[in-house]
Amino acid sequence: MKYRVYIETSMVSYLTARPSRDVVAAAHQQISLDWWERRRHDFDLVASLLTVNEARLGNPESAARRVSQ
Repeated sequence: MKYRVYIETSMVSYLTARPSRDVVAAAHQQISLDWWERRRHDFDLVASLLTVNEARLGNPESAARRVSQ
């Protein structure tokens, strides 16, 4: 049985954002990407409708990338 992990909006935002020049934000992006590529298949991922709706906001191209993750 896999553990269930709740994915919130910042996770998909880090995954889909352009690389940041800010060292802390860039680190968050890299950690998120590493986890997504290496560990996400070990868990059942869930997100609330509120999170999905929030991910749909903003720039249409960016929102499409966030929602498709």
